[in-house]
Amino acid sequence: MTVYIVQEMRGRDLTDALAFGDLEILLPAEEQLTFSTQPTLVRMNRMLRNFTDSDYLLLSGDPTAIALAACVVAKINNGRFKVLKWDRKENKYFPLTVDTNSKKSTVDTSSYNVGR
Repeated sequence: MTVYIVQEMRGRDLTDALAFGDLEILLPAEEQLTFSTQPTLVRMNRMLRNFTDSDYLLLSGDPTAIALAACVVAKINNGRFKVLKWDRKENKYFPLTVDTNSKKSTVDTSSYNVGR
């Protein structure tokens, strides 16, 4: 299992994300998608080529980079992917499953304190 961090977040403690897999950064903190998305798309396609149902995207950084990463993994993995959503109240990540072929997205509530 791998957690693909869309863009590096300097100073952010990602210890909780380690529970979901090994961490791999797709883009460094200083990278910007200013004039062309093509170089970033090429890089993401290469880095995410082995993305599976057991992997996660940690949605961080430039909103355009986040959108590109989601598009790439949806294409690679038949419209399905999982993301880690940060909950500020609980101070931890929760998995969210996205299936672009379905009409619903689901949260894995097995690790979520529903009765907050």
